[in-house]
Amino acid sequence: MKEKIAVIATGNSHKLEEIGEILQGFNLEIKSMKDVNLDGLEIVEDGTTFEENALIKARTVMEKTGYLTIADDSGLEVEALDNQPGIYSSRFAGENAIDKENNEKLLKLLEEVPQEKRNARFVCVIAVIFPNGQSFTVRGECNGSIGFEPKGAKGFGYDPLMIIPQYNKTFGELDPAIKNKISHRARALEKMKEVLSKELRGE
Repeated sequence: MKEKIAVIATGNSHKLEEIGEILQGFNLEIKSMKDVNLDGLEIVEDGTTFEENALIKARTVMEKTGYLTIADDSGLEVEALDNQPGIYSSRFAGENAIDKENNEKLLKLLEEVPQEKRNARFVCVIAVIFPNGQSFTVRGECNGSIGFEPKGAKGFGYDPLMIIPQYNKTFGELDPAIKNKISHRARALEKMKEVLSKELRGE
């Protein structure tokens, strides 16, 4: 039954692993883009919000495979920078920027900003599209602040800069098991699982 197969629409191996781990035990056979021969598919994300971009990704892959598709769009919003980098988080320092370049640009822009004004949040929006075209989105957020230098080698993206106050550590320093409970993606996935289980039961 096609509904029991879910494609995770990302080329990012970190996200695939994270989403796959959080979905363990859920009654779905998880497939990557590579599994459905869409590895390297270029999807133009021309939406203006996380919601729009997640839906664009999910819809594109569902239409090509006919399978239920899960896609996320996530990023960092820094209050002192008018919520930049936002939807441009992965390409903040340029179209093909790597994590290190994005982090360096962010630190440079915040050079003169004191710790108490470095509030930020990670945002994750997950879109789910069913083979019949029905869809929904959910949003998860995780609040913290931006440090003055990268710390920790775990995670990816802006994780080494994002300090989580209750642990006084960056996401880059936190154990992945803890991160997978409190992260923006974990929170969005929890909401997604609730809605998805209801939808699957109703079909």
